[in-house]
Amino acid sequence: MPTEQDTKSEDAIWRYVPDPAYWDELQASDGAIRPHWQHFTQALREMGRKEFERRWLTAQQMVRNHSITYNVYGDAQGTERLWPLDPIPLIIPDAEWTQLEQAIAQRATLLNQILNDCYGPQRLLHEQKLPPELVFANPNFLRPCHGIPVPGDIRLHFYAVDLARSADGLWWVIADRTQVPSGAGYALENRLAAGRTLSNLFSQHSVRPLTNFFAAQRHGLFSLAGGNRRMVLLTPGPYNETYFEHSYLAKTFSIPLVEGPDLTVRDQRVYLKTLEGLEQVDLIFRRQDDDYCDPLELRGDSLLGVPGLLGAVRAGNVVIANALGSGLIETPAHRAFLPGLCRKLLGEELRLPSVATWWCGQPYERRFVLEHLHELIIKPTFPGFGRNPIFGDRLSAAERAELARKIELRPENYIAQELVSLSTAPVWTEDGLSSRHIMMRAYATWDGERYAVMPGGMTRVSNSTTSLIVSMQHGGGSKDTWVLGRPEPSQFARIAFDPEESVQPHISGDLPSRVADNLFWLGRYTERVEALIRLLRSVLPALAGEEEISHDISLDATVRLLVGYQYLPKSVLTAPIGEQLHQLEAMLTGMIYDLAGMSSLGWNLKQIRRSAWPLKERLSSDTWRVLQQLESEASRPSNPFVQKRPASLQIHLDQAITSLSAFAGLLSDSTTRGHGWRFLEIGRRLERALQMIELLRHGMTLGSSSRSSLDLVLQTADSSITYRSRYLTALRPNYVLDLLLIDETNPHAIGFQLASLVELTQRLPRQEAGDRLSAERRLALKAQTAVRLANTQDFLQMPVLAQFLDTLRRDLFDLSEALTGRYLTHIMPSRLTPV
Repeated sequence: MPTEQDTKSEDAIWRYVPDPAYWDELQASDGAIRPHWQHFTQALREMGRKEFERRWLTAQQMVRNHSITYNVYGDAQGTERLWPLDPIPLIIPDAEWTQLEQAIAQRATLLNQILNDCYGPQRLLHEQKLPPELVFANPNFLRPCHGIPVPGDIRLHFYAVDLARSADGLWWVIADRTQVPSGAGYALENRLAAGRTLSNLFSQHSVRPLTNFFAAQRHGLFSLAGGNRRMVLLTPGPYNETYFEHSYLAKTFSIPLVEGPDLTVRDQRVYLKTLEGLEQVDLIFRRQDDDYCDPLELRGDSLLGVPGLLGAVRAGNVVIANALGSGLIETPAHRAFLPGLCRKLLGEELRLPSVATWWCGQPYERRFVLEHLHELIIKPTFPGFGRNPIFGDRLSAAERAELARKIELRPENYIAQELVSLSTAPVWTEDGLSSRHIMMRAYATWDGERYAVMPGGMTRVSNSTTSLIVSMQHGGGSKDTWVLGRPEPSQFARIAFDPEESVQPHISGDLPSRVADNLFWLGRYTERVEALIRLLRSVLPALAGEEEISHDISLDATVRLLVGYQYLPKSVLTAPIGEQLHQLEAMLTGMIYDLAGMSSLGWNLKQIRRSAWPLKERLSSDTWRVLQQLESEASRPSNPFVQKRPASLQIHLDQAITSLSAFAGLLSDSTTRGHGWRFLEIGRRLERALQMIELLRHGMTLGSSSRSSLDLVLQTADSSITYRSRYLTALRPNYVLDLLLIDETNPHAIGFQLASLVELTQRLPRQEAGDRLSAERRLALKAQTAVRLANTQDFLQMPVLAQFLDTLRRDLFDLSEALTGRYLTHIMPSRLTPV
């Protein structure tokens, strides 16, 4: 039974003291809990700290298991971070949200009409309702997009707005996001984590669900795509800040996730590169900036776009959401003119005010800004990388004078905004509840008829009590947003549950070429890492100075093999034994623990992760969890005095090979036996054959074919037991070659890999009529035939073996190039979908 001291301690945990200088979401100025928070705070007290912390640990584990991440640019510790989620939601009452919902929908409608005018008749410019400097000088105004019609006059299909509450309790617009608004997928993940962690509280509060919003968004996108409904989600790639969200939304909407090189334009039509050929695309839901989308007409140095994309849009053969050029109205300078534009275009008063904004290109506004520099925030008219806002109250008199001079010199380049005192809300810390400044990002989507608004959104919090910077890139966090009240019935709700309506019609190519390419290289890197681990484990006993009873592997054979791989310099062959052991120790330690070296275990494991990350939506949670464990073990720092011990190195390698085997097994078992699985297997078999060729070249042609060398080769090839059970005799070179080169029943033999490659290439799609024997199948058959006809007695002459292995190696490289050219990059002729 809790003591009085425990009760006081528990009360202290929930005691919340916000800063009285700011509006607080939970607590009024007189200390009273606001009505819509009372039930929640009471439930927290009844739950108690221990139970709440237990649930919160469960939510954090969910974030790790689902690999919910975001990328931090320019971070020396690596870009990827786990998504920071606070367990305490932001709660908004029904009546307040209803007003916000109407205001957000109105604002989206207004901005869409402004875009239509600027890229159409430009009446607002002719009638001087909008300064031409804010359009024609804006780098986000894409002149090639002027005059391009859009279906239904909808250019803004998806819109986000950053809202903050000032000290008087009113909501203000801080920023409009019209180009590629981010965060909606994270908002849904926040809801899933919070809903499962606080399920009883969630159900008791009648929180409006987010499902209807995403169903409406999907319906709106599919309606734009037309009858064929071939839609893709275009991402800049895995290194983008919110790549997790791109993958998550593609999986939610059941559409392919593609990068620029996955698409091509032919005859002013956009095609997706698939294994079957080129499939036409009707709509692109883009998640990359406007000017990067087409290097032909927009930004010429872009490597992320699709050359000719704008021409396909101009011809009306593809729809892009949001329309190219929609970033035009993200500039804060436009906000000064929105009230008048709303009255003119919509005949209504603007319901949701922007933070007070002055554009210095107007004389009266410029005078006001210069007189109040010490009170305002000065920003560039057109934001860009490295162009940060300037807080006037932090400048010295001399600095303010210099800023005033710059404004008078180029006034059109500056705007000024009032400093908004962001409201605070409770967050959970180790010491209990603490206040942090917040900003809420709300979302609107075109559902085919009107703008639907997400009930809530993604609330972001500052990283400290004193910081007013609310940004994930600066260490901020996020929290779920609960809008109270029963949801209105949605005509799109069934889309989320009716598979016949929600799933895009099957594209015959089975999967995009980029997915096949990543699976291909995932298979190759998996085998490459396994071969490296087995090599290191085989040579490790020589470092201990004690030979195993069952093996006869000498230090000389070990050194010769590593010199062949160029892991050790040739000079070590004539060095004293002590020097040989010293260099061997340094080499093994570096190969295992050095993450920077391209031949190291850690570096190659990161390549596995790099190939697997774009496949995240296709990998099972168990597969992904094992991969994370494998990479974590490999990158974990070790005591420099312990890591050099042979026993330590052995344990590390044993753990790595066990985790790698689990990963490879789960990867193979959980992949559907389609073309994707075939490319995964082709990558594995091709790489295993190449690794075995390297082992035979360095183990049997560059050194001696002594018993010790042969034993080392068999040990590295994981075939020692097979040899001893099959050949009841001493180690002989011709028998070793028969087992590792020709045998088609030994899973580690080259012959086995070639037989698998012949079978796998036969099952790949044929892209040309009458193509009875594809180039890749001919190459696989050529290599297999050469091995089957080989006579191991001839290879006892080492130059003959070396020449044979070099020819076989070239054939396998040619096979890899043929597969890449036909299926992965489409540099060979491909079938076009009939128009």
